Amino acid sequence: MKTTESESLYKGLEKMNTLTLLNNINKEDQKVALAISKCLNQIEELIEAAFVKMAKGGRLFYLGSGTSGRLGILDASECPPTFGVEPGLVIGIIAGGDTAIRTAVENAEDNFDAGWWDLKKFNINSSDFVIGISSSGNTPYVVGALQHCYFNGIETGALTSNLNSTLAKESKYPIEVIVGPEFITGSTRMKSGTAQKMILNMISTTLMIKLGKIEDNKMVDMQLKNKKLVSRGTKIIMDKLGIDEERAKNLLLKYGSVRKAINQSNL
Repeated sequence: MKTTESESLYKGLEKMNTLTLLNNINKEDQKVALAISKCLNQIEELIEAAFVKMAKGGRLFYLGSGTSGRLGILDASECPPTFGVEPGLVIGIIAGGDTAIRTAVENAEDNFDAGWWDLKKFNINSSDFVIGISSSGNTPYVVGALQHCYFNGIETGALTSNLNSTLAKESKYPIEVIVGPEFITGSTRMKSGTAQKMILNMISTTLMIKLGKIEDNKMVDMQLKNKKLVSRGTKIIMDKLGIDEERAKNLLLKYGSVRKAINQSNL
């Protein structure tokens, strides 16, 4: 039996009071980070391979269905505002298309060729890197896409919560994070989903640091989308240049970028 389908360690959930439920869910959630620590070498190998592609102008694709697809889209969508990259550098694709982001699309994940068709809409090529995400490791939409990638010379990674899955075998750089039984039997939106979110954060953040999008520990290329981010950018400039708030904010608004404001002031 797959780990993701194994019986919950807890019985009679409907009889538990609220605090007991919360304590037990929290107890299970604490196991996720420990599970991830056991596959750091796999995560490292995937990141290094993806970085080779992206450093030469390639793109990163996340592809999944259901919760896995939504988490990929979430991580991809946060890269432009956080790191100032173009929206097309990290791309999230979900079985069933945009409708499936909010509403489950019946049988969308069961089409073996649909994932590849969706990748082809973006003119996928050997310069890119594709990560298939599937808790079970057997989702036809994801497995099929990675198989097509292999036959077309496109490097792939995988993120799954079961050992020796079909998806892991189809990818060159599999990450197998075994979080154990879910609190609700089979509900992979819980611990498995949390693990996926954490690992995707690790992948995109590390790649962006390696691509030069962070200086020290600051988001110098972030997009100034709101007052909070303008304030954050102003503080970064103040600290970096040792100037007062008014001058730092004027520089930021003049150049529209923390990095440019700092670099122009140092000329």
